Amino acid sequence: MNPTSSHSQEDLSIVDSLAQLSFLVHGILGRVGAEADLSIIQIRLLGILRDREPSMQQLAQHLALDKSSITGLIDRAAKRGLVERIPSPTDKRGFLVRVTDAGRKLIDGGGDEIIRQLNAAVTAAGLSNAEQAQFAALATRIIGANNTL
Repeated sequence: MNPTSSHSQEDLSIVDSLAQLSFLVHGILGRVGAEADLSIIQIRLLGILRDREPSMQQLAQHLALDKSSITGLIDRAAKRGLVERIPSPTDKRGFLVRVTDAGRKLIDGGGDEIIRQLNAAVTAAGLSNAEQAQFAALATRIIGANNTL
């Protein structure tokens, strides 16, 4: 549905605006993920792993998943060769999760396409550089205030 089909852009409340923006971003993630046979949760997993090697518990917290769900997610990604478990240096019973070379290729290629499509959405809106910077600053504040997400 077009976010402006029944309301002009000026009529959207903050809640409606954020929801519509979320739908736009999820749509982009879903399309890019589908091209690589990845779900949005798998894209989120790889996004987390692009610059860190978290524990299973940390991943579960980041992704808001319970222990069995995170185990299944990692098992499926490992079976595809995208991630691997490595022993934790601080917890003899725990594991860290690390992206593999195959996973890195998906992160790099898919990440570039996500960036391209998100930039295209911003460009289509005609935001000036100052508006883009202001939007990024405001989004960062909202995310920082809700860092449990």
